[in-house]
Amino acid sequence: MGAVSVRFVGGPAHGLLRELPADPDGVPPTRWIMRHPDGDPPPGAGADHLYAREQRDGTGVWTMRFVHTYPVGAGE
Repeated sequence: MGAVSVRFVGGPAHGLLRELPADPDGVPPTRWIMRHPDGDPPPGAGADHLYAREQRDGTGVWTMRFVHTYPVGAGE
């Protein structure tokens, strides 16, 4: 399995560019749960942020649009 570049749009991870796993066709997951977008986890558990896949942008990078924030641990 390969990886693709994904830019997160909206929510707490807005503007973040990350590599996500890709299926054999080079497409990222339909949905992605982001826990600590700044890479620095808070003490204890943090909220889960749901993002949904959109299309590639003009540079070929996939986008994931913010959908919802779940309370602590609810996304598991």
